[in-house]
Amino acid sequence: MPQTARALVASAKDGPLQFKDVVLESPRPDEVLIEVHASGICHGDIACITGKIPVPFPIVLGHEGTGVVKEVGSEVRGIEAGDSVIASFNACKSCDLCLRGVPAYCQNFLPLNFGGSRLDGSVTMSAAGDKRQPIQSNFFGQSTFASFAIVNACCLVKLPEKAPLALYAPLGCAMLTGAGALLNTLNMPRGASVAVFGTGSVGMAAIMAAKIQGSRIIIGVDIDEGRLEIAKSLGATHILKTSGPEVVDQIKAICDGDGVQYAVDCTGVPVVVERMIKALGNAGKAASCGAAPPGTKVSVDIFEHITRGKQYFGCNLGDSIPQQIIPFLIKQHSEGNFPLERIVKTYNIDDWELALEDMHSGTVIKPVLVWRE
Repeated sequence: MPQTARALVASAKDGPLQFKDVVLESPRPDEVLIEVHASGICHGDIACITGKIPVPFPIVLGHEGTGVVKEVGSEVRGIEAGDSVIASFNACKSCDLCLRGVPAYCQNFLPLNFGGSRLDGSVTMSAAGDKRQPIQSNFFGQSTFASFAIVNACCLVKLPEKAPLALYAPLGCAMLTGAGALLNTLNMPRGASVAVFGTGSVGMAAIMAAKIQGSRIIIGVDIDEGRLEIAKSLGATHILKTSGPEVVDQIKAICDGDGVQYAVDCTGVPVVVERMIKALGNAGKAASCGAAPPGTKVSVDIFEHITRGKQYFGCNLGDSIPQQIIPFLIKQHSEGNFPLERIVKTYNIDDWELALEDMHSGTVIKPVLVWRE
């Protein structure tokens, strides 16, 4: 039976977001209809609105959703009506990379997550009214900037009873990306030194993960003093307020002259990535998880890269399997090791413009839109 919903629609590149009434058909066999309670605003959503990451318009974004299951497709197992769930990214489940256990690099990742439709070209939402004009949706398999969403079951992780849905929403993307960059992509051992470039929500997740790993040196790098102070309270042993080339020597000085063992860039800014690589010590490893527009390039000193044994990785969504890392992060939060409440601020969905303004100004690290308390 069709489900009506209220959705926040991006009508065009750089255009305003607008509330529109939409209609969702019944979920397909591998899908679930959820009543959305909360959805985090991610820089990925903003990058799509501005055209930094190309998507079709009009589109319903939102890819850090939590909610309650209302209807379950016939092939879905392990999730039932009434369950609280969190939605993460989409994957085909059948390509070689999915079968090898690295769904973040699914061969169909881009069309499934940024294509605005299912692989067969169909959408999950249409405009309410007689014409039922299709609206690009299925963003990251969910499109949770809406009061209801049809979500591919592979995106979902069942949450504990009475889980704080708004607080946990960012676990679906930002938190698993930052934590996974260290724990999965770089496979950082306990006690190592690490530098995190950019202390937004992804960077804060990396800093908290580094503390969980018992890192002896955790360096937060940013130009925002307020964020750096929060980074320090979350586990950073050193903070550097800089955007200049001096950061390389500053990091080396902290690390006894050689350089840092592990590093993560959460900015996507080429010059920052280049400085991150320069700041690595011998056999150091770095990863980029900050999105940049397609075609963006960085320069690497190949001779130094070889002779010092440096390694530079791409990192999509923290190389994560949501069904594994999200329960881990929830456990860490319950034990006081991953204090999400320090960086999350909730907004009623009608205050979405204020949430975006606060995110742009840096007064809030992770805004979460709340559809239902």
